[in-house]
Amino acid sequence: MAGRRHGRYGVDAPFVPALLGGLGLALLVLALVTLLAGGASAGWPLAALVWELVVGGYLLASAASYLFTTLRGRYAVWAKIIEGLWLRGSDRVLDMGCGRGAVLLLVAGRLRSGRAVGLDLWAGTDRPGSVDATRANAVAEGVSDRVDLCTGDMSAMPFADGEFDVVVSSLAIHTIPSAEGRAAAVAEAVRVLRPGGRLALVDFRHVHDYESVLAEHGVTGLRRRGLGPRFWYGGPWVAAAVVTGTKPVAPLGSSGRDECAVSIPHGGGGAAASET
Repeated sequence: MAGRRHGRYGVDAPFVPALLGGLGLALLVLALVTLLAGGASAGWPLAALVWELVVGGYLLASAASYLFTTLRGRYAVWAKIIEGLWLRGSDRVLDMGCGRGAVLLLVAGRLRSGRAVGLDLWAGTDRPGSVDATRANAVAEGVSDRVDLCTGDMSAMPFADGEFDVVVSSLAIHTIPSAEGRAAAVAEAVRVLRPGGRLALVDFRHVHDYESVLAEHGVTGLRRRGLGPRFWYGGPWVAAAVVTGTKPVAPLGSSGRDECAVSIPHGGGGAAASET
């Protein structure tokens, strides 16, 4: 299990559960007021009242599902995914689009001498946050001595070939607007993996496409599966899935790119991550 989190990770796209819950509550209140006023006997269609009750309850349940996933369920699911990656404690792990560090810091908690590297642009409505918020969360979770943060684009990452033992990503790649850009990001995940390295990409859109790109780049042991109700953002129609695989053992060359990683000094001090 993920255990109790001490950082502040926020709610993914908080306007969504607010809208679902607000509409659901409004419909239930409308139905209740109509019933108390005798609306059904006064000619208000019974079907309309039933519709208000059913849809209102449904929207409230969707809001509850969304909040459960973003506040608790996703952590428990990711804890199981990380277990399946068989971290040795000395691994170098990359989290693509790490946001405030919800997954990055779970990984860091499994490391001893290894490093957890978070890459993000630190902007956008889907992934609110900043490098400072992520740094503060690393301190709160007690893993700041094992975490590096880097500002960069997932589709052109500033890391050398084969630099990481494990690559993970959670609900980040779908934010790239074009299919070409998403394919480039997945290809980058393979490039920066060492031979024999493992990856786990979680998203609620385009996961089949990610699997296809991974297959094209020779990733073996590919497995795509749904993650169940604990990773539903309102219901099964917005259900997250994960694709996992292993990079084949083969020689890799160097890309010649400069590495961009800014360590978080123990205790949380230090300068903000530098732009690349």
